[in-house]
Amino acid sequence: MARRLRPVELDFVASAPVRLVFTAEAAAPPAAVYRSLAVEVGSWPAWFSALRSATATDEGAGRTVRLRGGVWFEETIMAADPDVRYAYRVDTTNVPGATALLEEWSLSPTAGGTRIRWTMAADGGRAFALGLRLAGPGVGKSFRDAVRRLDRRLTPARHPSPGTGR
Repeated sequence: MARRLRPVELDFVASAPVRLVFTAEAAAPPAAVYRSLAVEVGSWPAWFSALRSATATDEGAGRTVRLRGGVWFEETIMAADPDVRYAYRVDTTNVPGATALLEEWSLSPTAGGTRIRWTMAADGGRAFALGLRLAGPGVGKSFRDAVRRLDRRLTPARHPSPGTGR
């Protein structure tokens, strides 16, 4: 069943009742990471295994995302700051109990590549909030695995395939 969520603004990422924040390092530069996040939206399932599909909508102003297991989101892009930040708000979903969702990917250059911080900001009923908090460790692992896969795609010379001898 489709649920229309409360429209929140970017400041919700800091004020949400439930916030899951994860960080990971990538050898790829911020520009390459940003391109994969914001420009090559359809590539997400190739590196973020929780996603079944991701499609840009409204000439890039939105996205439709489908997760494995049947969860889906209709989103509005809230920030697309090249090489720095990509954020989107969930407008409609089939997630029970959710009342507001916003996610932000922040990119910071490092000596060896990019520090990626993903913040999932949410509000909802008690069961939803508890479920999201309990899911946090698994979501964090999924994020870290996704960043590793993304980094292998973006910096293949630093991550040789097994058996290549490089």
